[in-house]
Amino acid sequence: MYLTQGLHRSLQQNPDAPATIFGDRVRTVRELADRVSRLAAALRAMDVADGERVGVLALNSDRFAEILLAVPWTGGVVNPVNIRWSPAEIVYSLAECQTDILFVDDAFAAYAPVLRQGYPALRKVVHIGDGPLPEGMLDYEELIAAHEPIPDVRRGGDSLLGIFYTGGTTGFPKGAMISHANLFVATYGSRATAPTGLPGGKSLLVAPMFHMAAFAAWYTQLVLGGTHVIVPFFEPGTVIETIARHRVSYVMLVPTMIQMLVDHPSAAEHDLSCVRHVVYGASPISETLLRQAMRTFPRAEFVQAYGMTELAPAATLLTSEDHREGTRLRSAGRAAMHAEVAVVGPDDQVLPPGRVGEVVVRGGHVMLGYWNKPAETAEALRGGWMHTGDGGYLDEDGYLHIVDRIKDMIISGGENVYSAEVENALAAHPAVALCAVIGIPDAVYGERVHAVIKLKPGATATLAEIRDHCKSLIAGYKAPRSCEFVEDFPLSAAGKILKRELRKPYWEEKDRTVQ
Repeated sequence: MYLTQGLHRSLQQNPDAPATIFGDRVRTVRELADRVSRLAAALRAMDVADGERVGVLALNSDRFAEILLAVPWTGGVVNPVNIRWSPAEIVYSLAECQTDILFVDDAFAAYAPVLRQGYPALRKVVHIGDGPLPEGMLDYEELIAAHEPIPDVRRGGDSLLGIFYTGGTTGFPKGAMISHANLFVATYGSRATAPTGLPGGKSLLVAPMFHMAAFAAWYTQLVLGGTHVIVPFFEPGTVIETIARHRVSYVMLVPTMIQMLVDHPSAAEHDLSCVRHVVYGASPISETLLRQAMRTFPRAEFVQAYGMTELAPAATLLTSEDHREGTRLRSAGRAAMHAEVAVVGPDDQVLPPGRVGEVVVRGGHVMLGYWNKPAETAEALRGGWMHTGDGGYLDEDGYLHIVDRIKDMIISGGENVYSAEVENALAAHPAVALCAVIGIPDAVYGERVHAVIKLKPGATATLAEIRDHCKSLIAGYKAPRSCEFVEDFPLSAAGKILKRELRKPYWEEKDRTVQ
């Protein structure tokens, strides 16, 4: 199996059907295949061949989708860049995996000089926006027009498809290496467990396409055939209007997005009965929100997916039948057909049902490893299991319940934030003597990044100053949204800060220690 196989199938069976819709721009399958093959030729002329990395730093668009197809068409490896990272984080990821060709759109064209300064090996920057061509960049449409189509090398199987960077507990991102086979196994296993997407249907791409979850949703509709309706970013009014106008049948969202959609006044003004499948992840859904969502999308089947980038991405699924039955909505579902899921103790021995430990997963969807990080790879994949860093338990029926995060990861609005990374930034502030970062409940984002800070004697600081300082070092969404200043921290006998004691006042009335 190879990524571009779905495009070839659609070209054979429905060449004149719409493949992508982006604003008023509609391209058929035939047009998409022609553009992809020409773009692949342009990449080949830039010496992109077997395994060479190509980056994309852009909002969602039809051109983003073309790049995802053209890179493997010519034998390359895609590196979708997190659009919410700071330039320093982007430079680190580009340099670490030696990505020397980068596509940028209008929203990120201004980053190019800083990225080139930080990573001088960045030899080509291609502009994929609709605005004026920035100085020193290549024009996307001119590249396509200037090259003749080339045959697809059909790179696939266990060969590397993409490097998907995740947050790092040490403060440095890790590049999860995902193969074509990893994505194939996860996609088909997930759909066999909980069917989503309709053959010939319309899928809305609204979650950021650099995310593994959005990538997988895009791939699902690609293999089924049909149309990708693409919006640059999430804005509830635009999403509602787009779903209704194009009669979208499949959407992938996080619960925060679902809440914003059902609360938006235009939801009641549009017919959204076209939606047949809603897949969500990052956190469970409350019964109240589920009832609201079912009224908003009256014909939709709801499926929750639990996983991570390293699992391409799904491990467990809470099926539509589970949602209708309604008694396990706080669980993360059961192992998908392609996955084996267990809970282990500190000695990596499997624990019995009901015992809390670390969630581990194995199967053909597990990543090849972390790029250029053999020690971290060996630690994560020890014993043949992917150690997720999530704490949880399995009940007697095999439903997984997530209860805590061993890696102190916070999920805020669907974005992963590692406490250690934020703490490293906070510690660099001249007024901070000691700090800890935890996730606390947030009505909008599910969890909020919260800093607990002990100041140096005589020093002062405000939340605004703390946030500005952090945003100069890390992405803005990782910066604390709230903070408290304390005289002392609760410490263990070994002198470690007891984060469970810091969390307790915020979560003690909740039925979960994380959302």
